[in-house]
Amino acid sequence: MSDSGTRSGVSLKDRLTLLSATGFGLGLSSVASGTTGALLGIALAAALCGLSWPLQAAGAALLAAAAVPVCDRAERLLGVKDDRRIVADEYLTFPICTIGLPWPGRPGWLLVAFVVSRVLDVIKPPPAWQAQRLRGGLGVVADDVLSSLYALALNHALYWAFEHFRGT
Repeated sequence: MSDSGTRSGVSLKDRLTLLSATGFGLGLSSVASGTTGALLGIALAAALCGLSWPLQAAGAALLAAAAVPVCDRAERLLGVKDDRRIVADEYLTFPICTIGLPWPGRPGWLLVAFVVSRVLDVIKPPPAWQAQRLRGGLGVVADDVLSSLYALALNHALYWAFEHFRGT
């Protein structure tokens, strides 16, 4: 055993950090690792969906805040700025995109929210694009939070338009 308490020299805490940061292995996907990793966010959004929208917002904010130190440490361990294998920023911020949406019992809206969130994460409308320049975990997560807020607004607009025009 090494001084860090493991055979490989990587501590258990760092191994758990990397496991979480890589979405329990989903971020290791060779195809669309961010989207693959973001799938975990669906389960997190589902866990929050029965709460009032203020509690959903609080839960989503806590998850996003938790992503910052995880992504920060993983970035240091991997030695690459916003490494594509790090997907905790995708899955821990996805619940922001569904706050207040009436999707329980209507899974189509969850699919719409997921697609909208992925498109906006790729596009990164300003200031999300600029937020990537922040250092460490804050830079890894901030662009996803901002893109998720855009997705939340667009998801609500789409829901309103669909419901409004469906009823006429």
